[in-house]
Parts: sequence; C-alpha cells; structure tokens
Amino acid sequence: MELIKISGLTKRFSGLVAVNKVDLSLNKGEIVGLVGPNGAGKTTLFHSVCGFHKPESGSVKFKDEDIMGQKPELICKKGIARTFQIVQPFGNLTVLENVIVGAFNRVKSFKTAEEMAIEQLEFIGMSSQAYSRMKDLTFPEQKKVEVARALATKPEVLFLDEVMSGLNPSEVNEFIELIKQIRDSGISIFFIEHLMSAVMALSDRLAVMHLGEKIADGNPKEVMENPFVVEAYLGGEITC
Repeated sequence: MELIKISGLTKRFSGLVAVNKVDLSLNKGEIVGLVGPNGAGKTTLFHSVCGFHKPESGSVKFKDEDIMGQKPELICKKGIARTFQIVQPFGNLTVLENVIVGAFNRVKSFKTAEEMAIEQLEFIGMSSQAYSRMKDLTFPEQKKVEVARALATKPEVLFLDEVMSGLNPSEVNEFIELIKQIRDSGISIFFIEHLMSAVMALSDRLAVMHLGEKIADGNPKEVMENPFVVEAYLGGEITC
C-alpha cells in the first residue's frame, strides 16, 4: 500500500531551485533512504512534505489525500512525524515532559499523554531517565528522546533527518536496531543519512538527490553502483 506519493515537487528560494520536480513514494512497512551531497535538497524536500515549506508546484499525497501546503501540526495529526538535523530539546524540562509534548498532539488529557510518553520511553530503553533534565543527557540520549517525542504523536510515517550524525559506531548500531524495531512496530520510515553503512543496513529502497533533482531510486545496491550516483555522490567518474 502506497502511503506517501510525492509528484513533481518543486521548491524555490529567491529564484534558486532547491527541489526540482521530484517524484518519490513510500509504501506501508517500508524503510526508504534518501542520500546525496550537502545542498542536494534532501532536508528541503522533508520540510516541504511535512509542512515547514510551501512548494511552488507538484503534489504530496498521504493515503491519497493531498496534504501539500497544510500546517505541520495538522500533517502530524494525520500521522506523519519527523525529527530534525539539529536536536531541539526543551532543555529545562525533564525527559518525560519532552515526550509528553509530542503526545499532546494526539490527546488533551495530561494523564493519557503521560502514559503515552512513558510507553515510548520504555520502547527506546530510557524509562529510568524519565525525570532527568534534557540538558543533562548525552547527545545520543537527546537524539533518542527526540525520536520518542516523535513516536508519541502515534505516527504511521516517521521522517528521520540525519538521526545518526555525530554518533560513534556503537551508538550507530544501537540506532540501526531501534529504527528496525520502529518499522517492525508498524511505522513506515523515510530517512536522510550520510553514513553509508547505516543506509545500506536499513534501506529497503534508496533514492539519491543531486542539485535538487532525484537522479536514482531503487534497490540500494544497484543504486550505489549507478555511475551517475558514483560521480555525483561518491566523487568518482562515469566510465560508461
């Protein structure tokens, strides 16, 4: 079942085309990786799908409903959550309170929101730190809490923007397993990542962007052997 269908999406900034007529899709139960050089338009594409940017043209459909141009909070209520490249915690609040913020997107009762938040902290293995201040956590722990906050909105689709950047190999492996568990729980995942070992370990399908355009989309191994991808992303040369 196709959950998200992006068609001809174009976003400009003062004449600069950041995303140019991009087509992408995400199916139920799928993990799709999105890679490309810095400045390729990956995060702009995420912003455009999730309501933080308003594209100039194209369409974004979620379960056949056109959601392009809707506000982020409404898109989140419909079932699309996301994390950001730069962790954005409420530093003076506790871990539990940070995740409760996400749950309030779904419910109005504090008790229910607290229960939902505790459930997600247990899921990510951080329930013992529920009453720690966010500012006292390590960087990887803050990243995990941001994922829990997104999960507390009860999404069907989760967008992860470089959630493993800045982590050591052991922490990366932990996140790879966590992302697999999230997918196994029934949530489809669209993620941006530069760490190719993680990309290849997780992706059911892989898309590549370069200079605002999608230049490849398909089986991860075949995509990374595509000569245009090698030239654009890995710095090689086209020999064919």
